[in-house]
Amino acid sequence: MTRKIPQSTVRRLSHYLRSLEGFEGSGGTISSEELAARGQTTAAQVRKDLSHFGSFGKRGLGYQVDELRARLRQILGIDRSWRVGLVGAGRIGLALFDYPAFQARGYDCVAIFDADPAKIGEAWGEQTVRSPDVFEEVLRELDVELVILAIPASAAQEMAERAVEAGVKGILNFAPIRLNVPPKVPVQDVNLVMELEALSFAISQAERNA
Repeated sequence: MTRKIPQSTVRRLSHYLRSLEGFEGSGGTISSEELAARGQTTAAQVRKDLSHFGSFGKRGLGYQVDELRARLRQILGIDRSWRVGLVGAGRIGLALFDYPAFQARGYDCVAIFDADPAKIGEAWGEQTVRSPDVFEEVLRELDVELVILAIPASAAQEMAERAVEAGVKGILNFAPIRLNVPPKVPVQDVNLVMELEALSFAISQAERNA
């Protein structure tokens, strides 16, 4: 049985990787204390997070930067490319498509869909916005593995079900709705309002305790 890794650990792994990518030069070592300082956590937490995935580094010597960087990329699944289908050619969709790190991290947007007749046929770089009428056909034809839903909540569940039927492996959901899909298809929700609420909560708590 696969051990479930806490989502908070996965997020910290991303922070550790960014810290290692900003490490000047190649080679060299970095201690858990240095990595913790860069990731705004503790050395004990760094060691605990990494222990989920085996043995890293040597006591008193730290971690080999190049080795740990490569291992984290493998753990996070970005040591390969992913074929992505984007549903929603609105502002969020465009921001994602234009985001430089999107492709730099190995996420290759191979298909874009939108239900708005005025947007169908628009050119986005080398891609053309397609109608949802050909959704499953295109996903299968292009071997799309991940789907991003940047659409209203009213359409998200249906498109998620169609994506699952077409064989996608995972869904990134920007719609403010909890999707009901089989457990074999992971869903990552991105709710900007909830993130802002968490931020305002943190500020309010700090002000009360001041």
